[in-house]
Amino acid sequence: MVLLLILVAFSCFNGVFSLGQKELLSLKRLTTTPAPARFSHIPKDGATILEMKHIKHIQKGLTLDVVRVGSIQSRIKNVVSGRVESSQARVPISSGIQLQTLNYIVIVTLGIRNLTMIVDTGSDLSWVQCQPCRLCYTQPEPLFNPLVSPSYRSVQCNSQPCHTLQSNTGNSGLCGNNAPKCNYAVTYGDGSYTRGELGRDRLTLGMTPVENFVFGCGRNNRGLFGAASGLLGLGRNDLSLISQTSDVFGGVFSYCLPDSDSGTSGSLILGNDTLVFKNTTPVSYTRLIPNPQLYSFYILNMTGASVGGVPLQSPRFGGNGVLIDSGTVITRLPPSVYTCVKAEFLRQFTGYPSAPSFSILDTCFNLSAYDEVNIPTLKMQFEGDAEISVDVTGMFYFAKRDASQVCLALASLAYEDQIGIIGNYQQRNTRVVYDTKQMQVGFAKEVCSFS
Repeated sequence: MVLLLILVAFSCFNGVFSLGQKELLSLKRLTTTPAPARFSHIPKDGATILEMKHIKHIQKGLTLDVVRVGSIQSRIKNVVSGRVESSQARVPISSGIQLQTLNYIVIVTLGIRNLTMIVDTGSDLSWVQCQPCRLCYTQPEPLFNPLVSPSYRSVQCNSQPCHTLQSNTGNSGLCGNNAPKCNYAVTYGDGSYTRGELGRDRLTLGMTPVENFVFGCGRNNRGLFGAASGLLGLGRNDLSLISQTSDVFGGVFSYCLPDSDSGTSGSLILGNDTLVFKNTTPVSYTRLIPNPQLYSFYILNMTGASVGGVPLQSPRFGGNGVLIDSGTVITRLPPSVYTCVKAEFLRQFTGYPSAPSFSILDTCFNLSAYDEVNIPTLKMQFEGDAEISVDVTGMFYFAKRDASQVCLALASLAYEDQIGIIGNYQQRNTRVVYDTKQMQVGFAKEVCSFS
């Protein structure tokens, strides 16, 4: 086994020597109980802030992450085979820990009701659970009631939003003989689904109103949504929040995702005013890879990676592209790339006792005897010299809070021809900027805080 790892490391190594780049991770801080989530709206510099926090992960959460990745790969396989003035909104984005979901959440106002919604760059249609509900999962907030919202209107069958449902959800609008309203049905690859009718209402993001926002009023919902009131779609198709608000925010949004144990919050910013960022490094941009068949996804060209300052080589760099996704937790790499990353990490992170694997994570350690450890840093490079420098809190996943089972927070895809996914765990404390007009995504280091 040792000989095999040495051979793998040699094949991944490009011949450039480095003294190593490591960051200190305090294990004592991460084994304490995180502060409870809080939600608030704070106007600042003409922007409205939505607070963002991360959740504590459990085995069930990683199992659901496997299902989500399988769903994304299934969607890709099925599809492949078959200058405006902009306003600004800054809203807090938070962990879904209190709502039993691995995803980040924001609080928005729909009509006159405050709702907690999952933020998902891998989806387009936004939806909430609605009264009267025939089959709904349990949520702590009251269901959205369109009858008491004075600004709510049903979307009609002959309307443009109803006609665009096919490209946004994979299902065309459903209109019965005596039903002028446009019904929708979205089934996700993991079996989760939402069904109901399309509606329009005023959506308020912090202090910024968006009139006539089209969303799904779900009357029949089941699946892996925790106890959130619904989902906010940040994809690229016509019915996504980004497309519907392009005349307001210019097709630009960004977020900074905090780690789960810091007790701090992050922000979701809509608009292109970079002055409200708190980045500590310049924003470096890479272009979005055009793919008409996978238009809704954000696809990048990953050209390289390094571990602890040691550049790696793989024929998969610059290959099929990778998705960047806020809803996937753990980054998935093609098997050959993951093998290289793992081998180099183990070459540098030596002398620590091993621990059993955990769910999809196969490289684990028992660090319970240590107060802090130096971890080799991971960097991912993209076309145009853009780079993600993975935060030290995004390198290890604490399967046990006493640090007796701490795992490298990366996983391998099942097959080489599957497309890689950069998950939210590796996007922590990074300002990620999505510019759909300029067709680019940017990265900068930022300590996520809501103030």
